[in-house]
Amino acid sequence: MVTQLARHWWAMAIRGVIAIVIGLIAFIWPGIAVAALVMLFGVFMFLDGIFAVVAAVQERATVPHWWALLIEGIAGIVAGLIVWALPGLAALVLIYFIAAWALITGIMEIIAAIRLREQIEGEWRLALSGVLSVILAVLLVISPLGGILALAWLLGAYAILFGVVLLALAFHLKGFADRRATGPAPA
Repeated sequence: MVTQLARHWWAMAIRGVIAIVIGLIAFIWPGIAVAALVMLFGVFMFLDGIFAVVAAVQERATVPHWWALLIEGIAGIVAGLIVWALPGLAALVLIYFIAAWALITGIMEIIAAIRLREQIEGEWRLALSGVLSVILAVLLVISPLGGILALAWLLGAYAILFGVVLLALAFHLKGFADRRATGPAPA
C-alpha cells in the first residue's frame, strides 16, 4: 500500500495545494466560503430527501410506518430548496443554532459545577468552560455576521493546515519512492 501511495505522491500534493487554495479563499473571501458551505448543505438535504422519498415509496408495502420516512424525505427536499432560495437566512439560522447550543451547554456546565463544588476540587474549570460557552452564545447573538466570518476563517485555517500536512506527506512519499527506485545503497 505504501508503494502505491508513493507511486502517486503527486496526487497527494495536488490535494494539498487545492486545500491550501481553498483555505486562502476562505480567508480572502469568507462570504464565498460560507455560501459554498451552505449551498453544499442544501444539496445534501435535497438529495437526502429524494432518497428518503424513494425508499419510502418502495417500502410502503413492507414497512408499516413508511409514511414517516416519506415525511422526512419531503422535509429534506423542502429544506434544501429553502437553503437554495435563501442561503443567507440558512447561514444565519446555522449561527443561531450554534449560539443556542453554546448557551444551553454553558448553562448546564455552570449548574454542574455548582452542584459538584462540594464533591470535587477544581470545579471552577467546569464553571469557566460554561461561562466561555455562554459568552460565545452572547457574541454570536449580538454579531451573527461575525460568527459567520469566524466560521469561514475556522474552515479556512483547517483547510490550510490540512493542505500543509498533505503536502508534507506527499513529499515524504516522493522521497520513499525515490529511495525505492534507486535501490539499496552499495556497501
